[in-house]
Amino acid sequence: MADPREALGAYIREQRRQAELSMRKLADIAGVSNPYLSQIERGLKRPSAEILQQLARALEVSAEQLYVRAGILDEAPESDLIATIRAQDDLSADQKQVLIRVYESFLAENND
Repeated sequence: MADPREALGAYIREQRRQAELSMRKLADIAGVSNPYLSQIERGLKRPSAEILQQLARALEVSAEQLYVRAGILDEAPESDLIATIRAQDDLSADQKQVLIRVYESFLAENND
């Protein structure tokens, strides 16, 4: 099994590339230094929950997703619908994220 830091770093790097952000730009938006972000992406540093939250905000992904990948939270079972959305090759990453957020907002509303 891969080192969780390396897996987290690879995921952050992929999300950054999908968002078409340079490492310098993401570091600036997230409020971290460029060298520190580079170390995170290469799996050399394990960021704190606060840094993960800043990166999640900058990448427009859920902080919980980064917490799970960092080993801070246990992974919640993914619904079949979310897995289906993620598997769609004909949707962009942004479109997938929007659909998932809408679905999750409906679930949250129904649980209130």
